Parts: sequence; structure tokens; C-alpha cells
Amino acid sequence: MRLENKTALITGASRNIGKEIALTFAREGADLILNTLTNNHELEAVAAQCRELGVKTHTVLGDVSDSPRVSAMVSEGIEALGKIDILVSNVAIRPHRPILEVTDDEWHQVLGVNLDSAFYLCKAVLPGMIERRSGSIVALGGQAAITGRPGTATVTTAKTGLLGLIRAIAAEMAEYNVRANMVNPGSTDTERRSPEWYPEHPGESRGADDHLKEIPMHRQGTVEDIANAVLFFASDESAYITGDRLNVVGGKYIV
Repeated sequence: MRLENKTALITGASRNIGKEIALTFAREGADLILNTLTNNHELEAVAAQCRELGVKTHTVLGDVSDSPRVSAMVSEGIEALGKIDILVSNVAIRPHRPILEVTDDEWHQVLGVNLDSAFYLCKAVLPGMIERRSGSIVALGGQAAITGRPGTATVTTAKTGLLGLIRAIAAEMAEYNVRANMVNPGSTDTERRSPEWYPEHPGESRGADDHLKEIPMHRQGTVEDIANAVLFFASDESAYITGDRLNVVGGKYIV
């Protein structure tokens, strides 16, 4: 198993991509610290599935855009399971709004959830990784980290900044054998509870021909596709890769 004797902290783990990452890591032997904002019922259901796979699993609720709460969650996770070898920063929001309509509060909210949270998480887990001279940080980006699109000023700014943060951490932490990388999911077949975040496909199924023709592989990504990419960066299979990004987009952006 590729993650045996490792412990991973995964944020946004109650559903969709975060849930699949948790299950994939559990199958590979990692003990888990799972986070979501408020839905304890969903998070505990994921945790129960992970425990059935034979791994220790601890759950923590909290807002990852709140620095003191992040510090407390990390401390609680380390107290419960002893260490954090892998961080997966997965939480994100992606509201669409023309830049002239974005309020200051909306700007700060998106940057707080999508960018500040990763900074707080990395600062909290890095001391232990440095001490053990081992660690892997994986951030989830997205198409906003690859290209700009209308109505996405907040998200594109945050995700582009996230890539910069990952590269800076990779450069600074390389001497301690701590790696940092990013996975950019493309259009992925997930449950979307905020349809207003996806105005580019109004009234159109994400599996519709008009949507899929934009993707060279002519299919949407699956949560398994994304989880497998994250697993690659979390495992020793990518031991000589840091400061890089993997675009899991079916060939939509070939650069």
C-alpha cells in the first residue's frame, strides 16, 4: 500500500472530490484527519467508510479560513493520530460575478476560503514535517489556475495565488524533503449544490454533447480521476517532483 504508516489531513472531505480522496487514501493505508465546515453527519459517514477499510480516522469541524481554528484543528489531529505527513488543501468556493459587481466582502471571502486557508494549513503542518524531514502538501486548484475567464476575477486571483504559494513553499521546503504540488481538476462529475457558481452551462447537463465537445477526451473527469492524481503527489511515486502542477482536464488545456 502506497500510504502505509502515513497520516493525512484532508479538508473539504465530506463529499465529492474530498470524499473520494479520503477513500482512496484509506485504501492505500493512510490514517486520516478529515475536515468539513459544519456538516458533521456527512463527514462522519465518510469517516465510517474509511474505518471499515481498516485505518484510523479522526474528524474535525471548522472554518479553514479562520487561522486560530486551523491551528486548533491541526493540534487536535496531531494529538489524536500523532503526526501529519500529508496535507490535502481541498476546500474552495467559486462564485461568478462581473468584476465591477464584486463587493469588498465577497473579494475577501473568496480569497479567505480559497487562498488564505492553504496558507494557514501549511503554516500549521510544516513544523512537524520539517522536524521529520518528510512531507507532501497537495493543493487543489482548478481551471481558474490555468486560464482566466469572464466573471471569475475572485476565483482566478485566488487560485493563481495558490499556485504561487505552492511554488514558494516547494522552493523553501525542498531542503527538508517536504514537497508541495497542485492538482487542477477540469470539469468533473460532482454533485453541485450551488448552480449559480456554474453559469457557463445554463440549463445544460454537464454531460451534454455541447459541453463535452470542448474536451478532447469527450468525457467529464470523475472524482476517481482527481483522487488518483492527488494520490500520486501524496505518495513516494512522485518523490522527485515538487513545485509542479498536474492538469487533470481531459486535454482541454494543452500547454
